Amino acid sequence: MKFLAPVSFLLAVLLGLDLMPHVAAATDARPAFRVLVFSKTLGYRHASITNGIAAIRELGATSGFAVEATEDSFAFTATNLARFQVVVFLSVTGDVLDSDQKKAFQDYIEAGGGLAAIHGAIFGPKACEDKWSWYGEMFCCTFTNHSKVLPATVNLEDAAHPANVGLPAHWERTDEWYNYTGTPRGCAHILATVDESTYPGGTVGKDHPIAWCRPVGQGRMWFTAMGHTESSFSEPPFLKHLLGGIQYVTGKSAHLVSTNPFIKTNTMKNYEHSQN
Repeated sequence: MKFLAPVSFLLAVLLGLDLMPHVAAATDARPAFRVLVFSKTLGYRHASITNGIAAIRELGATSGFAVEATEDSFAFTATNLARFQVVVFLSVTGDVLDSDQKKAFQDYIEAGGGLAAIHGAIFGPKACEDKWSWYGEMFCCTFTNHSKVLPATVNLEDAAHPANVGLPAHWERTDEWYNYTGTPRGCAHILATVDESTYPGGTVGKDHPIAWCRPVGQGRMWFTAMGHTESSFSEPPFLKHLLGGIQYVTGKSAHLVSTNPFIKTNTMKNYEHSQN
């Protein structure tokens, strides 16, 4: 236990993590993979970003992966991105990358890199990179607005996915619930939905996806629309959700969603629908 700082130890206990792999990782100083957390904002800035960075650092410390955090868009070069297996877009808002940086990031994902996107990083004019069609295609829908911060019921669709393992089938939690035009259903693999009957302010309908993943070229993306509140990043179930999403997009998870023709042919259709 002496290899773990007290906060890291507490987080490990809360998440039910096995500490022995971490002891080995601390001994030989070889991380399982590297994560770049990007949290630049040119639009609304979430107060939870600071908590999110700290939480991902702690997850890395307890789970054996390395974490670097930046708000510098110049980090998006082919050479630098090659150092990481995962890029986390942590409530990134606005048009934060220039054309060269976009190309480097798109090439990185399509060549096998992973994107874990959280809350405000969803595509849309009030969210992230709304003028970048590739980014919109990746999300399969467009953010429009959100409810107030309210308790609601999240229903899991794939309990075996790393981002859902160990979570309650009907997960009661408080957050800000996103609405969008278009739907990721049929374009992505839906991991969880939010029940609009359990809170006011939902406009998507009875089928309201709240977390999903999909292949992108040889890479993969995972998105959770949850994570608005600062307290989200101290909730053990949400931290399990976040850790599983990061681990999934490394491509090392046994639970990978294979590319299928339906997803490929319907991506642009859903994106175009979201623009109308």
